[in-house]
Amino acid sequence: MKDLDLTTLRYFVTVCETGNIRRAAELESVVPSAISKRLGILESDFGVALFERRRRGVSPTGAGETLLTHARTMLSSASRVSQDMASFGAGVRGHVRLLGTISAIAESLPDDVAAFMARTEHRAIHVHIEEEFSREIARRVKDGSASLGVLWDVANLDGLHTVPYRVDHLGVAVHASHPLAGRKRVAFESILPYDLVGLTAPSAVNAVLERAAAIAGHRLEFRSTVSNFETALRVVRANLGSTIVPMEGAASQADLYGLKLIPLTNAWARRNYVICLRGREHLSKATALLLDFLTALGRR
Repeated sequence: MKDLDLTTLRYFVTVCETGNIRRAAELESVVPSAISKRLGILESDFGVALFERRRRGVSPTGAGETLLTHARTMLSSASRVSQDMASFGAGVRGHVRLLGTISAIAESLPDDVAAFMARTEHRAIHVHIEEEFSREIARRVKDGSASLGVLWDVANLDGLHTVPYRVDHLGVAVHASHPLAGRKRVAFESILPYDLVGLTAPSAVNAVLERAAAIAGHRLEFRSTVSNFETALRVVRANLGSTIVPMEGAASQADLYGLKLIPLTNAWARRNYVICLRGREHLSKATALLLDFLTALGRR
């Protein structure tokens, strides 16, 4: 078999992720025939079919899925080589791909990253923050398509290393006219008889709320679902329901909208955030610096 080249592997990964050769060609700024030719050579070299061709696109076969895992790892390693070699010069250089849940990004993560990048010694480090659900964060960190992930520690993190980051607390945001608006603290079970606004599945918050509702003998039902906490608070402002939100991230907006934010008394309402990674040996110098910076903030 011929040596694998990174360009072909990159095209292969892009096709797998888009499920369409034409779309992959657009993203890679090449003609579709160039990608098709490289994929054909790749299949010939391995002697197996890597894709199932369908009328509307392609999907990887079992062999293709295996190659996809290795290809992502190889491309990630090549990227780290470039980043680490670029660090030999005036300060550390590099790009860091950081994934975070909706809650983490709604709270302190962007500010913490901004503080890291503002330091003079980090001026040549670029950090790309991307929002993902917990399950996808764990998957992408495992397969090497992202360096670090920040998420609630209730997620399935088997096979990953974790370090503590920050802690937050969940509360319920209600309209000023809501029957519970005068409460100083409230149990989650007390709000189940009222209309609720939830986040689009499969958020980690929803999973915990569904489990808590089931234990209380209720079925969790939302009057409406939205994509983020900011929109949920707007729905509450319209007096169409109440919503569970992180207290630290929602306080200022709740005040702006004239909403009441009531802490939940349930033990699970205290959330521990962690940073997940495959292992420190897989990190570039720039990524390791960001990890240490965020970890130090979490100890305060």
